[in-house]
Amino acid sequence: MRSYLTVSGAAALLLFAGALPAGAAATGSGDGADRSFTIEDPRITESSGLAASRAHPGVYWTHNDSDDGPYVYAVDSRTGRTVATITMSGVGRPRDVEAVSLGPDGNLYVGDIGDNLNGSWDHVWIYRFPEPKELKDATVRATQFDVKYADGPRDAEALMVHPTTGRVYIASKNENGGGLYEGPARLATGSVNVFRRVGEVPWVSDGAFSPDGGELVLRSYFSARAYAFQNGRLGADYAVRAPFQRQAESVTYTADGSALMFGSEGERSDVVRVDLGKDTGRGGNGPRGGDPSASAGDTGDGTGGAGDGTGGAGGMSLSGVLVVVAVAAFFLMKRRRGQG
Repeated sequence: MRSYLTVSGAAALLLFAGALPAGAAATGSGDGADRSFTIEDPRITESSGLAASRAHPGVYWTHNDSDDGPYVYAVDSRTGRTVATITMSGVGRPRDVEAVSLGPDGNLYVGDIGDNLNGSWDHVWIYRFPEPKELKDATVRATQFDVKYADGPRDAEALMVHPTTGRVYIASKNENGGGLYEGPARLATGSVNVFRRVGEVPWVSDGAFSPDGGELVLRSYFSARAYAFQNGRLGADYAVRAPFQRQAESVTYTADGSALMFGSEGERSDVVRVDLGKDTGRGGNGPRGGDPSASAGDTGDGTGGAGDGTGGAGGMSLSGVLVVVAVAAFFLMKRRRGQG
C-alpha cells in the first residue's frame, strides 16, 4: 500500500526508533551477502514484497506497489544496487502489486492482490514467470492467473508459495484481523482459481514460508509472528523479533533459512536482517525453551517482543498504550480518507 505519514507512523517512529532488538545485527555470509542493506535504486520507492533468490545467492527480488507497471527488480544485498530489471509481458496492467514469492518449480509468483478499497474488485491476479538464469535486464512472458476468494472480495498484501508442495497461499488483511486462504493444488489458466479460507490471522502486510515449509512467518506494521505449518494448516504460534520500520511491508527468509529479512517502503528503504538463533524455539527466536505455550509476547531473549496487542490490559506499559492509540489513529484517518 502507499506510504502515508500519519499520526500513527510518527508515533511509532518516536517510540521505536533504534529499537531493533538484540540479535538483529547482521552477520550474513563471508562475502557480505544477505546482510542488512539499503535499496539504492531511485525507481524503487514502494518496495512491497521481498523474495530471496535461489539461483543467485545474496540477491533479492522486489517490486513497487501500485502505478509502477509490470516490473520486478533484482537487488544485490552486497551493494543495494539493482542488477536486473524484469519486464513482464503477456499480462494486463497491474493494479496493486503487493507480494512476490519463489516456488519450488523455480518460478517467481507476483501477487497483484492489493485492494485499498476494501474488497471492491471481484477478482485479483497472480503472475508467474521462471526466475532468470542470468541477471540482466530482460522482458519475459508471464502467465496470468485470475483469482477469487470463496467468501467474497477482500484486500490482501501477503502471497506465499509453499516450498515443497508449490501451493499458493494468500493472507488477507482487515482492521479486525484477516484470513489465510489456500489456492488450488495447481493454478490454472482459462478459469478462475478459487482461494478458500483455512485459518485466521492478524493484520498482515507480508508473509514467508521457511525453506523447509514447516513454518510460516507473518508480519504486520508493528510485529511479526511465526506459525507451525503442517498439512496446509496453521499450528502453534509465537512472537518473532522484528525491526520497527517506517512502513513495514515485506519479509522473507534468507535462502539458507538462517535469518529473516524485513523490508520497508520509501526512497532508499532499508532491508534489515534478523538472525534466527539456535537456542530458542523451532525457528530460532520463538518462546523461551521452544515452548509454544509461552507468552505470545515473549521472544525468549529478554526483550519481551512487540507482540500483537493481545496481552492483558493490566500488564500493558505506557509504550503499549501509545501504540494502541497510534494504530487507532491510523485506522481512523484511513476511514476518513475513504469517506472523503
